[in-house]
Amino acid sequence: MRRTAREVLNELRWRQPGRLSDAVLWYVDRAHPEGHRQISGSEIVDLERRYFTTAEARLPYYKIVRIECGGEVLFIRPAVHQRLSRDS
Repeated sequence: MRRTAREVLNELRWRQPGRLSDAVLWYVDRAHPEGHRQISGSEIVDLERRYFTTAEARLPYYKIVRIECGGEVLFIRPAVHQRLSRDS
């Protein structure tokens, strides 16, 4: 069964302490020229039920299109990721 972005982030935070800061997230950002933005897991200050919070914003999990940690892809939303890769 495929895991959600929230499940992946919670696993990195609680089951593998310290790994969340090693993660890299891509999320949809229409204000950014490429249509997406990339942030480090170390920028995440809170994981809520429907949102994750950084120092600058509170974002819904559905905006996350990819999560990598240690060179391994842990989560990908294929249709959105392909569209963003093609557009940039």
